[in-house]
Amino acid sequence: MKLQAALDTLTTEQCIDLLNQTGHAVDIAEVGTPFIIEQGMSPVRTFKKLFPHIEVLADAKIMDAGEFEADKCFDAGADIVIVLGVSYDETIEGVVRSARKHNKKVMADMIAVKDLAKRTREIDQMGVDYICVHTAFDIQGSGQKDPLTDLKVVNSVIKNARSAVAGGVKPETVDAIAAEHPGIIVVGGAICNAADKAKTAQEMKERMQKHEL
Repeated sequence: MKLQAALDTLTTEQCIDLLNQTGHAVDIAEVGTPFIIEQGMSPVRTFKKLFPHIEVLADAKIMDAGEFEADKCFDAGADIVIVLGVSYDETIEGVVRSARKHNKKVMADMIAVKDLAKRTREIDQMGVDYICVHTAFDIQGSGQKDPLTDLKVVNSVIKNARSAVAGGVKPETVDAIAAEHPGIIVVGGAICNAADKAKTAQEMKERMQKHEL
């Protein structure tokens, strides 16, 4: 199981400081969508140069021009690129082609997917590496989505990809999530807003490791 730190609203300098503090526990540094909207691929290049031992994920939320846009992300140094699960099959297949060209990976983000089991089965046949259940920021706390329930659905149908989970993961919920053995657990505010970021990241990683198969 890998711990992914979602970096959405911090400055580049703040992210570098955070990764210096937490790099012993964090496996993947996510350059979040707001970060990409503001600064493009620059943070991807910076993090890959400064932290070569950490995988860098570009949350570009690709929904069209899949191969072309994924090429841009991988050329900048991204190890993993996100495509939206609600995209056309052709778009997802294009992102996968790009990943194979670059020997990199693809995560399909299932945010806003209506029939999770059906779409997971379809995408699982397309060659993506991870299928991520994602509780959108705008509905966190509304009770509309339960990441643990969604994770169980994805795990019950995947045969090729690994699962991942994102959206509102906290220290008090990570044990239950880790018990379902996703490939990646994505944590944002719980680490980024913690008073002691290094300690929080280490504690979450240790909780995850207790559930390793």
